Amino acid sequence: MTTISEGVDAGRLERRLRAEIAGDVAFDAGARALYSADASNHRRVPTGVVLPRSVEDVLATLALCHEDGVPVTMRGGGTTIAGNAIGPGVVLDTSRYLNRILDVDVQNRTAVVEPGLVLDVLRRRIAPDGLDFGPDPSTHSRCTIGGMLGNDACGSHSIAWGTTSDNTDGLDVVLADGTRLALGPTKKDEWLRKAAEPTREGRLYADLRNLVDSNLALIRTTFGQFSRQISGYPLHRLLPEQHGQLARALVGTEGTCAVVLGATLHLNRAPRSRALVVLGYADAIAAAAAAPAIIPLKPLTIEGIDQALVNALLTRGRKPAPLPTGHAWLLVEVGGETPAEAADAAAKLAKAVPGVPRIVTDPAEMRSFWRIREEGAGLATRMADGSEAWPGWEDSAVPPERLADYLREFADLTDEFGYQGVTYGHFGEGCVHVRLDFDLVSIVGRDRYQAFLHRAAQLVLKHGGSPSGEHGDGIARSALLAEVYSPEAVAVMGAFKRAFDPTGALNPGVIVDPPAVNEMIRIAYTPKLLPVNGFSYAEDGGEFDRAVRRCVGVGKCRNDHTPGGVMCPSYQATGDEKHSTRGRSRLLLEMLRGEVITDGWQSDEVAEALDGCFSCKGCLSDCPVNVDMATYKAEFLYQRYKGKLRPAVHYAMGWLPVALRGAALAPRVANAVTAFEPAAALMKKVAGIAQERSVPRFATGGTFKQRLRRRFGRRADPAAAHRAEHPRRTTRRGDGAAAPGRKEVLLWPDTFTQFFDPQIGEAAVEVLAAAGFVVRVPKGELCCGLTWISTGQLDVARAVAKRTLDALEPHLDAGIPIVGLEPSCLANFKHDLPALLPDDPRAKKLAALSITLAGLLERDAPDWTPPLTERPAITQIHCHQHAVLGDKPDRSLAAQAGVDLTVLDSGCCGVAGNFGFEAGHYEMAQAAGERVLLPAVRAASPETIVLADGFSCRTQIRQNTDRDAHHLAEVLAGRLRTRGSTADG
Repeated sequence: MTTISEGVDAGRLERRLRAEIAGDVAFDAGARALYSADASNHRRVPTGVVLPRSVEDVLATLALCHEDGVPVTMRGGGTTIAGNAIGPGVVLDTSRYLNRILDVDVQNRTAVVEPGLVLDVLRRRIAPDGLDFGPDPSTHSRCTIGGMLGNDACGSHSIAWGTTSDNTDGLDVVLADGTRLALGPTKKDEWLRKAAEPTREGRLYADLRNLVDSNLALIRTTFGQFSRQISGYPLHRLLPEQHGQLARALVGTEGTCAVVLGATLHLNRAPRSRALVVLGYADAIAAAAAAPAIIPLKPLTIEGIDQALVNALLTRGRKPAPLPTGHAWLLVEVGGETPAEAADAAAKLAKAVPGVPRIVTDPAEMRSFWRIREEGAGLATRMADGSEAWPGWEDSAVPPERLADYLREFADLTDEFGYQGVTYGHFGEGCVHVRLDFDLVSIVGRDRYQAFLHRAAQLVLKHGGSPSGEHGDGIARSALLAEVYSPEAVAVMGAFKRAFDPTGALNPGVIVDPPAVNEMIRIAYTPKLLPVNGFSYAEDGGEFDRAVRRCVGVGKCRNDHTPGGVMCPSYQATGDEKHSTRGRSRLLLEMLRGEVITDGWQSDEVAEALDGCFSCKGCLSDCPVNVDMATYKAEFLYQRYKGKLRPAVHYAMGWLPVALRGAALAPRVANAVTAFEPAAALMKKVAGIAQERSVPRFATGGTFKQRLRRRFGRRADPAAAHRAEHPRRTTRRGDGAAAPGRKEVLLWPDTFTQFFDPQIGEAAVEVLAAAGFVVRVPKGELCCGLTWISTGQLDVARAVAKRTLDALEPHLDAGIPIVGLEPSCLANFKHDLPALLPDDPRAKKLAALSITLAGLLERDAPDWTPPLTERPAITQIHCHQHAVLGDKPDRSLAAQAGVDLTVLDSGCCGVAGNFGFEAGHYEMAQAAGERVLLPAVRAASPETIVLADGFSCRTQIRQNTDRDAHHLAEVLAGRLRTRGSTADG
């Protein structure tokens, strides 16, 4: 095979690309770092990255790269675990722009799409017509059709609808030399006619015909032996009995033969209703042994999960739906045109199998089961004991009837090597996913890893299987093909590659001429930066790099849309990889590595990417491995500005609690100044605040504490005062009667309630007093320290936190619950302060005692009922509440108050603390708000209550709609207010 030129003039190529194409061209260190890895163990730093806006851009890029001898690797969502979306030359990412649905033919059940289209976008488009695209890998919310074509993706329903190749009717492709081809089924006489033409296309057809004719027996007995034989090239698709399916022969070639410009897909009729039968077994081997007997019952899926995967879920604070007795389970899905039909099908299947299965028909509960299965790749990365596990031998497959025997011997092999892991997968098709705790850092560990993979390949060959059952070979497994295929078969695959790509320009080193499996390991590096951490990273052994390494690239942060999720609002707003949680993790790791990004904490590339992070903490809960980018951003800012002058906005927003105390001395004057446009514009310019953003109005009727003193004097028991004011209260529903017994609580006077929305604090006091609590408010001007944390001023934040802990110490020692009204402050108590002050036991006490208003009432005053409101409401859940606190008690109490509550599936509001106020962020903040929240508020009827417990959320709503937003405390107190009363009290 011809060697590609190594001495490429990258600058010249970049200039020519910029001149020739309309798409994005990036050869800078940041872009190269972003695209150096996918979801595999491997790393290849590209020369540059191109995001084409059109087919013409792709063609022009290929032409220039061909002229300069630069290899090209195609990339979609970058979610592959095999290392087949990373390359040494130019990476062509189609996901940003080349992602349209070009045509849907409902009658003939076909769709014509571009390669960058996300699978779920297609599925949502065709669902109203009762159609689906059968292959549905667990990454369906962010994987692209092009990536599925590259890897011959399968997913959970392949037992019913086949793999991607089974559902591909035609391809529009271009070869590395610019030859464009329209491919589909080709009859023998048409093939011979094309092979006779004196063109590049003619030579291709002739070479392929000679290849097949010369190797008929080898191809028939080697390739396509069972449905999940994905490793290598699918040469059986070229056989005469397969009608010369050249398009399908290219599916699964991992971008090594041709570049896909478009695809015609076959669509499936989907059942309108589904039900799930959950079966319990002693272990994964027993579950695998049971699967073949279920296949003849024609279910839609037979998926396996084991106890280790469930344990990984539990360690992340997530409780799965109830499972039948056992340590491994099969999830068997059936369907019907109606819920009754689906339930009937489930009942029939349950009777036909042994054991005591659970039948699940509730859609929400079914989603909770599928979430375990679909997040397996991420969940399995960190095991219950905190150890790291990695792909590598991720998705081997054998015929289903051999799976139990294979798993039994595989367990012996992992025991021999001392590896442990998590097992799950598509048991109905003999495909098993496993992540093992390989040592990929040390040289000895990587050599042992290589030895294990070769032994595993020999084992899978023994059972008639394939090293890959759906993700392809990539860098991870291509070197194993010589173990599972004969030298003759390997030679035929090489000839197939050369027929399409004689110079090896497309995705070199994948499938043909591969590197060793232990080369290019991205985890194998010595960090150039070993910081004195600002946070403890206790769950990551105190190591910042290990914390960042939680991201393995599965890309859930790139979701097209996940119902009920928050992560990642900046990516949702921009579609830019550097604004995804994964992208930022990649940049941080490359910064620590110090090879591509060489200026460490002073890296402008990393700073720019993190500047777009909302610090919403959505990734903390939504990421399967709990990446905490808000904390990593604070750490970066802390390290970057140590001993240096900071941006003005860090002082303006970081020291906001101090500034507000001064403004509160004359709130009307402060409001007048901020309302006077010239003065406000100058102030915002100096402070680094977005000119488009209005400064919230200060409460003019006094701060929360001042109002409290006026109302109750110096009495420390508002509950007693409440009872004195309302001596005739009864226990009738709607009167807010006091619960029996009295318990002391501390109400935290957060900065925003104190200075902007004191009426919320008053409402909370009323509710707590009515529920029978003795309400205390701490003395002095205290703060949780969040604004200093979010701006990376961690030393100041520590000092502020210690001062707060000093003041709260008597309450902490007494075990008094601390009720927070502002979700961000409360989340800071529960999550950030223990990591900021790991050696101060008071921080852990504070975390344990902190609770939401609704959480306290549900736990300690279960018999108290709020006043009836009986109105519809929509609510925006604060990001930090979503990530750290949860909102189930809030929903329950709203229901008790007669509120018909709709929880908006809106993600982050956009303001996100200081983010939405900082100059340069307004456009992104507004884009986040306009996704769901702001249109929903504008469309709400006048009688609909708009609920938002977070000050940021209320600010976004107030500044962009004509509606006010209220705290749940106001609803529970039965004292909703008009918009004009917010500032004046």
